[in-house]
Amino acid sequence: MSIFKLTATFRSRLERIDQALVRFMSAHGVHALRWAVAIIFIWFGGLKLINASPAADLVVQTVFWLPPRSALLFIGGWEVLIGIGLLFTHPLVLRATLFLLWLQIAGTLQVFILLPEVAFQGGNPFLPTLEGQYVFKNMVLITAGLVIGSTVRRSSVQGHA
Repeated sequence: MSIFKLTATFRSRLERIDQALVRFMSAHGVHALRWAVAIIFIWFGGLKLINASPAADLVVQTVFWLPPRSALLFIGGWEVLIGIGLLFTHPLVLRATLFLLWLQIAGTLQVFILLPEVAFQGGNPFLPTLEGQYVFKNMVLITAGLVIGSTVRRSSVQGHA
């Protein structure tokens, strides 16, 4: 067998493996993403509910119109509700949940406006603090919400996500 046939055979096998992996990711990726984001929201929200969140001070400072314990209960409950909502695939539940997610993320992003001294080292937007990095990671959650939201119409047609 020539080197060209071996190369063609190898490429053919790699192509089949690649196609199988892409099919697997396509079939399970959004579902796994939805569950992962749900777990994060239930977990982090639950920590706020039991007053064990490392982000408690940040929450209290940004939800300044509520007493500290009420702020943690409000945001923690909201986050747990988002997490539970993401476990459902019904289009109306998913739409409402995503709306709550985006409102929560918008609220989280207000740290950059209300507390720039907490979010950035010396006010430099290129030097986030640990708190600033915590808030910046919400870009991933926003994008995850967009990806999950892209399935809403599909789930109403197919009956599941």
